[in-house]
Amino acid sequence: MSELKQRLTEQVKEAMRARESDRLTLLRTLQAAIKQLEIDSRQTLDDAAVLTILEKQRKQRQESLAAYQKAGRDDLAAREQAELTIISEFMPQALTETELAGLIDQAMQDSGATSARDMGKVMALLKPQIAGRADSAQVAALIKQRLSA
Repeated sequence: MSELKQRLTEQVKEAMRARESDRLTLLRTLQAAIKQLEIDSRQTLDDAAVLTILEKQRKQRQESLAAYQKAGRDDLAAREQAELTIISEFMPQALTETELAGLIDQAMQDSGATSARDMGKVMALLKPQIAGRADSAQVAALIKQRLSA
């Protein structure tokens, strides 16, 4: 069993013991998403695949949070924020701007990227390194900016 799935299972048990129903519901939802993908793909997921699922769940919560805040639904926004906090416990530490810039420079150098056409090559090299640690859309924007200059 992957380390992330093991941590998630342990957290479910702790939430049951502590009778934290909201936390337990979210953790079970995360486990269900992981299990569903394992069934669909007919393979056991490793930490990278689990991290991808967690990232997707986090992004959904962020979009919902923004929509609820825009609509003035503070009660629902607070729930989404609490879920984001729980999901973040399982995510690796985010990259700093300096670390991200260094990774982008290295990937551009390794791929020989010189124009915006080479952006796919750079993203392909960066994707495994930034998984769960940086937003792909923001990274793509930074790469595009550097390749345009």
